[in-house]
Amino acid sequence: MRRLLPLFLLLGLASLPAWAALSPESVAIIVNQDDPDSFKLGEYYAARRGIPAENIVQVSLGVPRAVLDPKVFDRAYIQTRIATRHGIQAYALAFTTPYRVGCMSITTAFALGYGKRFCAEGCNPTAPNPMYDEDNGRPWEDFGLHPTMMLAAKDLPAARQLVDRGVNSDGRQPAGRAYLVITEDSARNSRAAGFSLAKARLGGRYAISIERTAGIRDRQDVMFYFTGAMHVPDLNTLHFLPGAIGDHLTSFGGQLDGRSQMSALRWLEAGAVASYGTVVEPCNFPQKFPDPGILMRAYLNGDTAIEAYWKSVVWPGQGLFIGEPLARPFGPARKD
Repeated sequence: MRRLLPLFLLLGLASLPAWAALSPESVAIIVNQDDPDSFKLGEYYAARRGIPAENIVQVSLGVPRAVLDPKVFDRAYIQTRIATRHGIQAYALAFTTPYRVGCMSITTAFALGYGKRFCAEGCNPTAPNPMYDEDNGRPWEDFGLHPTMMLAAKDLPAARQLVDRGVNSDGRQPAGRAYLVITEDSARNSRAAGFSLAKARLGGRYAISIERTAGIRDRQDVMFYFTGAMHVPDLNTLHFLPGAIGDHLTSFGGQLDGRSQMSALRWLEAGAVASYGTVVEPCNFPQKFPDPGILMRAYLNGDTAIEAYWKSVVWPGQGLFIGEPLARPFGPARKD
């Protein structure tokens, strides 16, 4: 990760009243018609979440591969936009590859369309997220985007388990702890400048610990975990509470095959319900990663995982959002 002076935009951490979260009827599931497991996962997710069958959108992405050509994506995106029914506010991708389109993450490409304004040659800003730190619950009508999250997993059984964890987390109001971890990797700790303010603003609502360590271990109360590192140790010793989320700031966490750095998938495999990572070198702009304070505030206010994560990233073009989109542990339990 290339080293920059820390830049931190920590906005709007004050507590806000809860708003209406996304409903199953407002989510479309995108399946790759060239991937049989994608079909199966899409049908399973629709059944578990009560998403109407007509909200399943089939596109052709070819045989699963890590990186998709932008021209192939553009055709699939047009298919998606044509098939998107009125009232759809968000997309769930029922596959794990491809995770990247050209220089963008595939989740942001589906959310906002493919465009070089969301990429960066060298250490540069990218186009902003119109949903960043906003309150409303209808992203398409209010902000002109469909926030997108990938139901990512190493295989179909693991993806189904992720779905089940998300469904079972709804309305649980888990009493746990948020861990904001500062490691010795200074280049990857650019978010740490805002940890104290996040604790000051939210510590009265939820237990928050700021720790200086390579990684926490043997904790049974993990609800939030944010750190900066190439590899996060001891995830297998932790117990993640229902609906827990976590991510690590590093260059290639969104490369889900984890060739050079820890994949964001490791968080889901450890028991978290959502995570985030970048698919190409972002430099250590904190604006290209989730703002823990904004993310936690939105989640605690009753947002779904997809809303909380999308509201927390200023420049999302290179970032991949993964997990179970409708997980809502701090909202009322769903009746669907």
